[in-house]
Amino acid sequence: MPRCPLILLFLVLGQLAWGQKAVPYGQNPAAGKFATVRGIKLYYETYGTGAPLLLLHGNGGSSQDFAKTIPYFARKHRVIALDSRAHGQSVDAGDSLSFELLADDCAALLTHLRLDSAYVLGWSDGGITALLLAQRHPGKVKRLAVTGANLWPDSTALMPELWQQMKRGYQEGRTQTFTDPKRRNDWKVFLLDWRHPHVPLPMLAGIKAPAFIIAGDRDVIRPEHTVAIYQSVPRAWLWIIPNSGHATLHEHADEFNRKVDEFFRAKSISAPAH
Repeated sequence: MPRCPLILLFLVLGQLAWGQKAVPYGQNPAAGKFATVRGIKLYYETYGTGAPLLLLHGNGGSSQDFAKTIPYFARKHRVIALDSRAHGQSVDAGDSLSFELLADDCAALLTHLRLDSAYVLGWSDGGITALLLAQRHPGKVKRLAVTGANLWPDSTALMPELWQQMKRGYQEGRTQTFTDPKRRNDWKVFLLDWRHPHVPLPMLAGIKAPAFIIAGDRDVIRPEHTVAIYQSVPRAWLWIIPNSGHATLHEHADEFNRKVDEFFRAKSISAPAH
């Protein structure tokens, strides 16, 4: 007895989907380019068309971290997934990093791409960078969404368990001499979070763009710190995601993408109540 044509169609489509390779975000020659800005070569990948959206990853990560984010937003945005200096394929020969440095890199990249401004989505260190980009270069940011960001490096902003872990890492590494280039770079990246940022809450008043401040209810950032950031930004939304750790955009990818998209498209953003 012949199979139903509809079942055959499902079988064929299933085989096609099985045979498709996943997009190698962060290592995709078809989408990746280098931009020489501020004396270094920044690597970035571009997907989709529309209003530009800059994606900023966390400490030790790369644009690969947005594998669950890019496909959704590339349907309506020109997504620019950046490898921050000293991360991914963006090499940095300097001996130290700061979030101000990373934020200025982002502004320079947008200028290099001839973009007046962009929407910005930052995770963890990328969220800190996004806040400083909006504060230092107000005209470059249309709206920003940040998840898991902190403004200073101590146990009043970070959960004590993480802070103690970082303290042990610093004590173990501070007397070592790193001759291997990768280990030396990893130590420099670690010191970025150990020593930085240092952003006073009143400084956030300089952010003119609407902001979406996000964290998980089990994040490594103290919830009261996330609320303080929200209350300090002139126009902001707040979302504490239930049943979520630090990786909000991975653990709740579908809901996260929809909510951020809703924020980007919202007609008005009211000021937070104090």
